[in-house]
Amino acid sequence: MRLFRITEVSAHCDLPCGVYDPAQARIEAQSIKAVIEKVAANDDADFRTRAIIIKEQRSQLVKEHLWVLWTDYFKPPHFEKYPELHTLINEATKLAGTAGTKGTFDLAKADELLAKIDEIDRIFKETKQG
Repeated sequence: MRLFRITEVSAHCDLPCGVYDPAQARIEAQSIKAVIEKVAANDDADFRTRAIIIKEQRSQLVKEHLWVLWTDYFKPPHFEKYPELHTLINEATKLAGTAGTKGTFDLAKADELLAKIDEIDRIFKETKQG
């Protein structure tokens, strides 16, 4: 009688955790866009202060989610196959930074950020296929 069955598995790390996904950055970026849209229609100082705080926090979270993908998920073979990936993540994190959604209420910056995240997501999904 065998007590243990040996099963071979494969993952990008030692445990298939499933935490790496651009969807996390996308959710935060969508929140940023919603805040920007709402603040444009509201002149209340307290509301605007809360909006700034939320927008800055969400912008920082976008950067952190993208950095985790960049440093922990994507590996050298991914960067070889997708040479634009370094630049793409750099541009996206800058769009979530002070000159982008963190420091402005520019709706176009939020849309640009979402577009970059979509590009990263496309590559991410391709890497998941094999």
